Amino acid sequence: MIRSGVSNVRVDVDVRQNGQPIVDLKKEDFNIYDRGVQQEILFFDHGDEPLSVLLLLDISGSMEKYVGQVADVAEQSLKHLRPHDRVGVMIFARSDKVTQPFTSDVAAVESAIRDSVKDQSVGSATEMNAALVDAAKYLDQSAETGRRAILILTDNRGLSYKLNDEQVLHELYGVDVVVDALVVGRGERPDPPRQGAYVNTDFTPFNVFYIAEETGGEAVKAAAAGVEFPRMIERIRMRYGLQYRMPDTARPGMDRVLRVELSPAAQARYPNAVLSYRKHYVPK
Repeated sequence: MIRSGVSNVRVDVDVRQNGQPIVDLKKEDFNIYDRGVQQEILFFDHGDEPLSVLLLLDISGSMEKYVGQVADVAEQSLKHLRPHDRVGVMIFARSDKVTQPFTSDVAAVESAIRDSVKDQSVGSATEMNAALVDAAKYLDQSAETGRRAILILTDNRGLSYKLNDEQVLHELYGVDVVVDALVVGRGERPDPPRQGAYVNTDFTPFNVFYIAEETGGEAVKAAAAGVEFPRMIERIRMRYGLQYRMPDTARPGMDRVLRVELSPAAQARYPNAVLSYRKHYVPK
């Protein structure tokens, strides 16, 4: 956790082999490095910590039916929440706002999702990068300790004004949060600019696939959001949580590079394991 007065760094790690999650790893199966120096893992959890998930819903344009699909399965997906788990809802288009503060009341979350498609107050354009920054700040100020994630529903289509993906990542690296995404409709990874083509750097296409991967999350292309939503909630819970003491050399605002590996013994058991985790953090 990278918050004032707290000196532990938290890293959530997803481990899969051949696309399937590996669920039997222990603390001694991991090695973690901060700027190349191995760190002692002080705390380890796997599915036991409280969960704080902020649902970030793109309600611009043609997103209405996809938000409705999520609402249809919200009760089913969230009924397994534990007493200390919390879910919040934030909507965005040109601007963003919280429509449901963090709660364990599944019915309230479901109602907030259904009402979101009728909300006209946030405009009709899409400012996803600004919404992600605001979501991270809200999570940092409002969520309790434990596993924290932003789950965004979007078609990943649009331009960001003077806020590129790298700037968003810098903000996210200052908060112990993972971004996961359900990408629906025609949303794809944006194509790189053609060689020699003029590029207006004030307007850049956002790429939620890249942002999710860099924070240790995943972006899943889904024809039907309601099918994938329950699976993503469960995968968020089942990541491994590692914590170590922040090195004395860390300074506020300084980018720190992380590396997580399986121990040699764990690598021998799972030779094709793939680890997903955030590769950087920024102390406050």
